[in-house]
Amino acid sequence: MSLSYEELAELDEPRLVTPIPGPNTQAVVERDERVTSPSLPRAYAFAPERGAGVMVEDVDGNVFLDLNSAIAVCSTGHAHPLVTEAITRQAGKLLHYSASDFYLPIYSELCSRIDDIAPMTNTRTFLANSGTEAVEAALKLARNHTGRQYALAFFGSFHGRSYGSVTLGASKAVYRAGFGPMLPSVVHAPYADCLYSFSDLEHPDSPGYIEEVIFKRLIKPSELACIVVEPVLGEGGYVVPPRRWMEMLKSMCDEHGILLVADEVQSGMGRTGKMWAIEHFDIEPDIILSGKGIASGMPLGAMTARAELMTWPKGSHGSTYGGNPVSCAAALATIDLIEGELQVNAAKIGELLKDGLLQMAARHDFITEVRGLGLMLGVDFSSVQIADAVEKAAFERGALLLQAGERVIRMSPPLIINERQADAGLRIFDQACAAVTAAA
Repeated sequence: MSLSYEELAELDEPRLVTPIPGPNTQAVVERDERVTSPSLPRAYAFAPERGAGVMVEDVDGNVFLDLNSAIAVCSTGHAHPLVTEAITRQAGKLLHYSASDFYLPIYSELCSRIDDIAPMTNTRTFLANSGTEAVEAALKLARNHTGRQYALAFFGSFHGRSYGSVTLGASKAVYRAGFGPMLPSVVHAPYADCLYSFSDLEHPDSPGYIEEVIFKRLIKPSELACIVVEPVLGEGGYVVPPRRWMEMLKSMCDEHGILLVADEVQSGMGRTGKMWAIEHFDIEPDIILSGKGIASGMPLGAMTARAELMTWPKGSHGSTYGGNPVSCAAALATIDLIEGELQVNAAKIGELLKDGLLQMAARHDFITEVRGLGLMLGVDFSSVQIADAVEKAAFERGALLLQAGERVIRMSPPLIINERQADAGLRIFDQACAAVTAAA
């Protein structure tokens, strides 16, 4: 008998009823491989059918513990009743009307709500369909407002797949291969001044790279429109930079009139235990970007800037679907939930998970580091092969994890996760590590 939403959401651990993957999943995979784009990377053979809270049921009736939130998207959990209620209510009134050409009430309502929670005061917001569109909007605004052409981003960063975003990103060569030439006038520097390794952030291998290399040999600071940074490196391996490095970036931007753009598409919306990861550094950016968790799974992105920077004229940027009313309704409900209790829960459960992972690292020599903030945690392994094997072993035991960086497994569950579910996740992760050790 199928579980109700409430019964599914209340489960503390996986329930597997077939071999993994099951026969229905295998049929989905076979069809998928015939008709979908081969560019889609796919982590493993998982075919979700429905979700409730932190639990997801596949097409074979297997229930999994979701420890990656569909890549940090389902911030309030799967199908949170208040979010689905908001979606249903809005869908019954108005599915779409373009906010680029008309005055959609819920569009400005959401922009006002974002202004309430933004880490800087007096802001304006442009709503997009995704994180990568928010990045593109920020790049255009920075160039338009400053009159400068150059942008600086960091090795290891990921900002999206569209042309401007993929040019800013530098986490994997495959994202760029075969698509050149990239957008001109974009330069890169080592994240946290660490070019070769993040193993010792307090003693970086490339200190002062921006001043000594970028500004001395490539471009003058007066030509740089913006610095785009992830306050916590996401795709590059869940790296938390030293506070002094973030402060250096802010000081550099203030000194030279460069706009500091915080890409919080993955780290924002309560994931790190604060609404924005940049708040951990007590820094106010000029522009902040959100996406992924902003609408609990509905497509939405936002580019929020200090109001005085929004000097671009009418018609210079817009979007047919950006700020779709149904997505806006989901976002309003999501922000209420995060601000109400979920960011506090993220900090609390994040500490529980991190402590458990650190204890695990003492038992498994191939875990080289545990790092992160709140429910944005990364476990670094000694090799990519071991990370692959642990991810697979966890999946076979009913836990959904996903890699980041070269050999890191990220743990980014929905912010609604409770202590019992977190304990189950730790237990499965430990079992997966033990299985990999036994098979070596």
